[in-house]
Amino acid sequence: MKTTSLLPLLTVLLMGIAGVARAERADTEKPTRIEAEQMVYDDVKQVKTFTGNVVLTRGTLLIKAGKVVLTTDPAGYELAILYAAPGQLASFRQKRDGGPNLWIEGQAERIEYSEKTEISKLFTRAHMQRMDGPRVTDEVNGEFISYDSRAEFYSVNNTNTGESKPGGGRITAIIQPRVDSSKGQ
Repeated sequence: MKTTSLLPLLTVLLMGIAGVARAERADTEKPTRIEAEQMVYDDVKQVKTFTGNVVLTRGTLLIKAGKVVLTTDPAGYELAILYAAPGQLASFRQKRDGGPNLWIEGQAERIEYSEKTEISKLFTRAHMQRMDGPRVTDEVNGEFISYDSRAEFYSVNNTNTGESKPGGGRITAIIQPRVDSSKGQ
């Protein structure tokens, strides 16, 4: 059975706009700490439910949500679902490999991550951004964002069903020019 790992949830943050961003691999070897107002664990169904101002940390990974449900399948793979508290968004932030101050953040009303498929999905008011220190380098917004970390492929759609439909709204992508360090910037 695989050990519980929430780091892959953050692969959704590996947007891949103009280059591959990787979550900090050292986080996989860190313990996971979860704080909440309540936890319910169904050992038979392999479902752990944390509710009430949930804060999860693992190395540089920080997750905040109103509710987090972790389900482990018979092979030991985990499905993590984050739900926002009423009127808020569930969020995550994690340091990326490749530089001393590279970060990736995301938020949505619901966030799902399948450890088995390594696909992350952000539903309703979805937003992801990559940062170099405090500077946002790339960001995307839409009603649905899907990221396949194996294929390094993501899509942004104008409805929270994962489809784009006429009249469903617009998506936004902002891609900043790359800073050339050889020019002293």
